[in-house]
Amino acid sequence: MSETYTYRNNSPDTPAAGLPLAGTRLVVQPNISIRGWLCDAGSRALDGFVALQDATVITRLKSAGVSLIGSSQMNELGFGLAGETAIQALCRGEADIALVTDTMGEARCAAAGTGLFGFKPSFGIVSRFGLIGLVPSMECSGLVARNPGGIIDAMAAVAGKDADDPSMPDETPPDFTAARQAIKGSYSAGVVKECLDLLNETEVRAFRAGLALLEAASAEIREVSLPDYNLFRAVHQVVASVEASSSAGKYDSVRYGHRSPSGKNWNEMYLSSRGESFGSLIKTFLFQGAYFQFEDYPAFEDACRIRNRLVQTCSDILGKVDFLVFPTRRIDHDPARAATIDDIYEAFLLTLPANVAGYPSVQVPLCALDSGVDIGLQITGRRLDDARLLSVAVGLASKVTGGGAA
Repeated sequence: MSETYTYRNNSPDTPAAGLPLAGTRLVVQPNISIRGWLCDAGSRALDGFVALQDATVITRLKSAGVSLIGSSQMNELGFGLAGETAIQALCRGEADIALVTDTMGEARCAAAGTGLFGFKPSFGIVSRFGLIGLVPSMECSGLVARNPGGIIDAMAAVAGKDADDPSMPDETPPDFTAARQAIKGSYSAGVVKECLDLLNETEVRAFRAGLALLEAASAEIREVSLPDYNLFRAVHQVVASVEASSSAGKYDSVRYGHRSPSGKNWNEMYLSSRGESFGSLIKTFLFQGAYFQFEDYPAFEDACRIRNRLVQTCSDILGKVDFLVFPTRRIDHDPARAATIDDIYEAFLLTLPANVAGYPSVQVPLCALDSGVDIGLQITGRRLDDARLLSVAVGLASKVTGGGAA
């Protein structure tokens, strides 16, 4: 094991030739179950836990021919990007694709500024079976790769109904084979005015360079208004903390994970173990959720109602434009350095809407543009419009990285 990996697979399988992902090297976070591998989700609460079976996404990716090279380091239970090392494996050429849980925008923010593409699929089209999750209604398996072609092939392999995940809606997933060609014809892209107001002059200049690239690719740029944009943060924080508090209740130290040696009885052992198992950041988040669960439940209900209203507003806007376009990150808010809950939400402020609404979103690098800084270009589409969204990224790939989409 190195500083990059929690587990390194020294004998990856050699897949049969002709499979769509044959020879593709995959690095995963250790909250994705791979039979026989350490799967501690970066938390002492799962100290020493070894997965008993493969997650559905792993089973499907193996069948498509991927070679599993190892699991990365990650922030505790996937809350943010501090300590995340999967992207290092991609940047060093050790892996071709990274599987990164996207709860707040992690896959997209991890890719931003590194010349990589990051993708969050529509909620509900990828099975969560085998995922050690934290926020069930907002998280999904995201992908990071050097080009959109790798993401498309991986999504074609993993998307689809899974009997082991009853939370998945009964609907037909997008046809990702249609995404391998650049989008044909013109399309409209809406820029949220309230989002631009958050940027400084340097960020605005970099973002406009990305918009010019979209225009050159036949996009019609329109300004749209989302007056309640600032509510995405509050809604995400309230709903996510309550779901996290509920999800983390299963870590009781009895069946697996860290068990405190102190305590005169089972109840004291349980309380001590819980206190010792979580880091201060995730513990603070769980306390917030417990507060809204047990002391101010009406605030949680209000957040759910506002979430529904935000989703409807976004749906109305996406009835007038084909896609929404945001920057992916801001210069002064690095998600990898965020040490407090407030810092984390500031760092992910531009990526939260897709998670709150369940929409697909792709991060396109802007490192090849002469704008002075790469804050990324985040394109978000209607739910289940994943394939068309990725075809936009295919059309931009050679322009933004100097490489192709394959």
